[in-house]
Order: sequence, then structure tokens, then C-alpha cells
Amino acid sequence: MAGSVPMSPAGSTQVRTRSLKETGWVKWTLIALASLVLLWLIVLPLIVVLAEALKKGWDVYLAAIVDPDALSALRLTLLVAVITVPLNTIFGVAAAWAITKFRFRGKQLLITLIDLPFAVSPVIGGLIYVLVYGEHGWLGGWLDKNNIEVIFALPGIVLATLFITFPFVARELIPLMEDQGQHEEEAAVTLGAKGWRVFWKITLPNIKWGLLYGIILCNARAMGEFGAVSVVSGHIRGETNTLPLHVEILYNEYQFSASFAVASLLLILALVTLVLKGWFTRKNAH
Repeated sequence: MAGSVPMSPAGSTQVRTRSLKETGWVKWTLIALASLVLLWLIVLPLIVVLAEALKKGWDVYLAAIVDPDALSALRLTLLVAVITVPLNTIFGVAAAWAITKFRFRGKQLLITLIDLPFAVSPVIGGLIYVLVYGEHGWLGGWLDKNNIEVIFALPGIVLATLFITFPFVARELIPLMEDQGQHEEEAAVTLGAKGWRVFWKITLPNIKWGLLYGIILCNARAMGEFGAVSVVSGHIRGETNTLPLHVEILYNEYQFSASFAVASLLLILALVTLVLKGWFTRKNAH
């Protein structure tokens, strides 16, 4: 621009230094605010859970953990996770592969349906299955005649958990597979590779870390789900109570130490999940 005076190197350096100082101030302010929020909303409640669980000593803590109802809830929680996570993994991989590798009518509808559990309350998700499979539901009469139990039994809990958790694997894989494109798969097909061979040799190695990450998140949500499972379980002690439901029952019965002790099991499972998540994230970064 006419009449402008070029800035000297010393002046440019001063501007950059001042800018860095301002940026550093903003950075540390944001870090401090984020740390305070995390301390208040996450770290402090976790400390309270552990403190209350051990408040009356190890004997009370261990008694609550080895209680038959608590062990039954733990077994049911793990069983539901063992059933739902593999099914959601298969669905997630298939849905992500179809959405990212093929063009077809209804693709956007499929994506919307995958995202639906994120928008619907878990309680509504459980109520849907009560309306379909309950005693007075659409299929309730037929199920009752054939002595098939869905609601207030394991199948209903599995269905509700499947509904809540099925987006996690697919939603991790879809953006990853879109970014990777189809060049490697197309090259493999050109060289004569068939569908499954292309998947095992090309697609799966490229998505393995994203897939494991999605599986971990899916497993964490499956074990910690409360709302949908609460609707379909019937809260039958020792039979249809998962760990979150068992914690609620103990708390409502004013067995606070026992409820926090059982809640600490969920906390331990969550911490293991976070450790695995962090490890896979670092592994993927390298």
C-alpha cells in the first residue's frame, strides 16, 4: 500500500512476542477453567464414592461386594455386555462398510437411524420394547401363549441395551472409513481379490484401532446403562438387576455403604475402560 512503512525485524519480533504472551495467558486460563470443572463434576464425585464405600471399613465393603444379589447383578451385567458388544460390533462394521463403500437409496435414512439412540431418552428406548413385547404389547399375547419371556427377563435387557449401544461402533468407523477412501480396496479388486479377502487384508487392518476404540465405548455404555434396562427389567432382585439397578435399590433402602461399595465396581470397570481407551489412542497416534 502506498505510504506504508515496512515493519522492522525488531518490531515484528516484539509483535510476535506480545502475541505469544497473550496466547499463553488465554491457554492457561482455559486449562485452569477446564481443570476446575473436571475436578468439580468428575474427580470429586469419584473420590466421594470411594470414601463412602470404605467409610465403615473393609469388612462392610467386602460383604457388600460378595453379597449374592451383588454377584448376580455383576454376572448379569457382564453377560449382557458379552452378548451385546459382539452383535453391535458386527452391525457397526457392516453399517459403516455399506455407508462408506456403496451408493444406495436410503443411505441418509440409515445414518439417521444409527444416530437415533443419541437423540432418544433411554427410558423411551426401554418403553418401546415394553409396548412391543410386554404383556399388553403388540406381540405380548403370542409370546405368552408360547411361554416366551422377553420383558422382565434377559432378552428384554439385551434388546434394550442393544438399542442404546448400537451407534457407538458404527459412529467411530464411518468417519474413519470415509477419510481413508476406497483406493486401496479398488486396487486390491483390480488385482483379483474378492470381497472377504479385501476386507480381511485391506479394510480391517486400516480400521482396527478405530474398531477397538468403538468396542471399548460400546462395552462401557452396555455395563453402565440404567434408564432403558430399568424399564424392561422389572427390578427382580437376584434375577434381572444389573449393577446400576442394584446400586439404586441399595441406596433407596438406605444401605448407603453397600450401595457405594457396589458402585465402586462400576467405577473400577470405568477406569479400566479409560485406561484401555488411552492406550489405544496413543497406539493409534503412533
